[in-house]
Amino acid sequence: MGINIEEESGFITCKCDKIEGANIDLDFPSVGATENIILAAVYAEGVTRITNAAMEPEIVDLAKCLNKMGAKIEGAGTNVIEITGVYKLKDISYNIMPDRIEAGTLLCAAAITGGKIKLNNAVPNHIRPILNKLEETGCIIEEKKDKVVLEAPRKLKAVDIKTMPYPGFPTDMQSVFAAMLTIAKGTSVIVENIFENRYRYVPELKKMGAKITIEGKMAVIKGVKRLSGAKVNSTDLRGGAAMVLAGLAARGQTTVENIEYILRGYENIDYKLKNLGANIRKEGD
Repeated sequence: MGINIEEESGFITCKCDKIEGANIDLDFPSVGATENIILAAVYAEGVTRITNAAMEPEIVDLAKCLNKMGAKIEGAGTNVIEITGVYKLKDISYNIMPDRIEAGTLLCAAAITGGKIKLNNAVPNHIRPILNKLEETGCIIEEKKDKVVLEAPRKLKAVDIKTMPYPGFPTDMQSVFAAMLTIAKGTSVIVENIFENRYRYVPELKKMGAKITIEGKMAVIKGVKRLSGAKVNSTDLRGGAAMVLAGLAARGQTTVENIEYILRGYENIDYKLKNLGANIRKEGD
C-alpha cells in the first residue's frame, strides 16, 4: 500500500506520501489486521482487496459504520473484502453492536454459579458457538431476537472445545470456559488454535484447587467438587475475567489483583455482577 513502516524499541512509525490500493492475502484471518487494512484502505487511491479476511461481526459493524460515513466497502462478513478509496468521510451518529464476549462471559457467570440470567440487547447469532457449548454443559437456553435466557443445571457437564476463527469458538472465551469447567462433572479438553501463551491463567486457577494439565496447545481439565478462595492475579484481560468467575463459585474470599486488565474490556463488571447477586466489590469503592 506504499506505507513505510519502521519498528524500534516497541514503537511503530508509519510514513507515506500517499496510500495506494493493493491486493492483500492474509496468512491468517486476523481481526486486527483486517480492521487496520480496512481503515488504511478507506483513504487509499484505487481499490484494495483483502483475501482470507476475518469474518467476525465486529468487521461487519466497522464496515457498516464506515459506509455510513461515505466509505465504499463490500464483502464484510465474508473472506474477501473490497475497499474503494474515497477522498472524504462525513460525521455520523452510530450505535455499535453489543459486545459478544461480555455477553458470553455473563452467561458463563450464571452457569458457574448455578444461576439464571436474562441478557437484553444480545444477538444470539453472534454467540452461537458459545450458546452451543453452554447447552452441552447442561444449561437450558431460550433465545429471542435480541435476548438470551440461560438457566444452569445443578452440576455442569464436561465439554471439549477447540478455538477457531469466526464462526468457530472464540479464543477470547477460552479462559472463561476453562474457569467454568473446573467444577464440571468429568474431564474437559480445550485446544487453543489461535494464540500462543493463552494458558497463563492456569497457575492462578490451580491456586484455587483446579486440576488442569497443559500439553502444548491442549489443556486437560478434571472437574473438582469446589474451588477455594485465594489471592490470584489477572494475567491478561480474559484470564482476569476467568479469575472473577472462579471467585464467584469458590468457597471463601477471592482477591483478584491487577484488575486494570479486566476493566479494559469489561465496563462496570463489578456493578453488573452485583446486580445479579454477586458479593463483589472493587477495592477503594
